[in-house]
Amino acid sequence: MFEKSIDAYNKAKKIIPGGVNSPVRAFRSVNSTPIFFKSGKGSKMRDIDNNEYIDCVGSWGPLIFGHADKITVDSIIEYSKKGTTYGAPTEIESAMASKIIDMVPSIEKVRMVSSGTEATMSAIRLARGYKKKNLIIKFSGNYHGHFDSFLIRAGSGAMTLGKPDSQGVTENIAKDTLVADFNNIDSVKHLFHKNKNKIAAVIIEPIAGNMGLVTPNKNFLQNLKILCSENDALLIFDEVMSGFRVSRGGAQELYDIEPDLTTLGKIIGGGLPAGAYGGRNEIMDYVAPDGPVYQAGTLSGNPLAMAAGLSVLKRLDSEVYIELEKISSQIEIGIKNNILETGVDANIARVGSMMTLFFSSKERIENYDDAKECDTKLYSKYFHSMLENGVYLPPSQYECMFLSNKIDDNDIQKIIDSNLKSLKKIK
Repeated sequence: MFEKSIDAYNKAKKIIPGGVNSPVRAFRSVNSTPIFFKSGKGSKMRDIDNNEYIDCVGSWGPLIFGHADKITVDSIIEYSKKGTTYGAPTEIESAMASKIIDMVPSIEKVRMVSSGTEATMSAIRLARGYKKKNLIIKFSGNYHGHFDSFLIRAGSGAMTLGKPDSQGVTENIAKDTLVADFNNIDSVKHLFHKNKNKIAAVIIEPIAGNMGLVTPNKNFLQNLKILCSENDALLIFDEVMSGFRVSRGGAQELYDIEPDLTTLGKIIGGGLPAGAYGGRNEIMDYVAPDGPVYQAGTLSGNPLAMAAGLSVLKRLDSEVYIELEKISSQIEIGIKNNILETGVDANIARVGSMMTLFFSSKERIENYDDAKECDTKLYSKYFHSMLENGVYLPPSQYECMFLSNKIDDNDIQKIIDSNLKSLKKIK
């Protein structure tokens, strides 16, 4: 079934570390070798062995309109005829900035970069420079990219590989990052009390997506905002995943909270590499060339990525989110019914078109410690069973499903039916 993928992986391992360019792709946590893909169209992907799958990953979030979306592809082709990069300003960068500002109320100015990691590392540098303080607070299980300051009790691939800390991160860098517990406001209060007037910012995934989908408890984000204001620290929302995915204005619109800085990625590139960070004028004016905080990038605001991203953002009206909600809620309800029918210890978390099925006896996963207790061996069996049934899921218990609006009624029924077969099989 996967002969060509196995052969491709063996060849890749000789020339690429681990055979992959991002660790989760290695399929280590599902005890397998990775699948190599050759094409995608709408809700489907096809691997090099010619197996077809309903895609429930969506390239980890960007593909809200599915694979090879005609409008997105046409926008890339049309702009590419003019050139691919100039290393100089273009009007399409300003068009993208204006669109982001229009959609995200907390952002008055925005700087484009080339990845989510660049966005978060730049936001942290800006916060430290603006507040003239060294310390930051992050949360266990939140993953903000592979910048040194963030690889401390990180989520995502670090959890998948069982290596929450990375070698190569020095003690001097690590000591400037304080770690709180997600959904535990007292843990944040303790850190502020212990480090008075030293904390520049708190960075958080308002909807955690890198230890599986973990939602904030009632008033947790509101209390976090108050706590930051009381202690003269910036609140940074990492919306690389949730931005434009859970609503037009992201998690901050959903929960009615305005952070001081926001980081974005995924959807704003329309499937091409792109990221951004933005906030209030007085903070963003600290960024070079106007201010003393330096950040630069040769391909920042790449016109092809801007063209692709704009083609997506311009279509994100209320009807799209109604459609995504309908698709996602049907799948959630179907899976919940299957869990009840089979009696498997599992629960499902969902916000909009982001979703995770946790194999846990707990009713709800609330934090990093809860997530670490999940049965990853059972998830591995489930993943392979779903794969055999033609449904492609995240190859890790600690990653989210991202659904597209191209998933039709037949796809929905197949996902639900495959889920029931798989839960019965692994029970």
